[in-house]
Amino acid sequence: MTRVRTVLAMRTREGCEQQFEEAWLSAATQIGTLDGCLRQDLLRDINDPRSYLIISDWADRERLDAFGRSEHRDQLLRVVRELRDSAHRNTYHVLHSLRGDTEEPR
Repeated sequence: MTRVRTVLAMRTREGCEQQFEEAWLSAATQIGTLDGCLRQDLLRDINDPRSYLIISDWADRERLDAFGRSEHRDQLLRVVRELRDSAHRNTYHVLHSLRGDTEEPR
């Protein structure tokens, strides 16, 4: 099985940035407990505070797809979808991951 990474580009409705971030964090906390979910990151564009990337790593495509088809997913992400103007997702096979010599603290 090959690890996969999804990259979801989203743009929030104007004035909904904080609410979007809170809704994502709530949903991501629950999604992170699911079998196969390895990691999730929310990134905000430095120059456009309404533009975000949601990056998630899954153990394999099968578990990602099972989650993607689930009613549980629809329930968890309903609020996030209501706060966005647009979204576009791509899924990639992770071929290599390299760490730097040092990792800065968050």
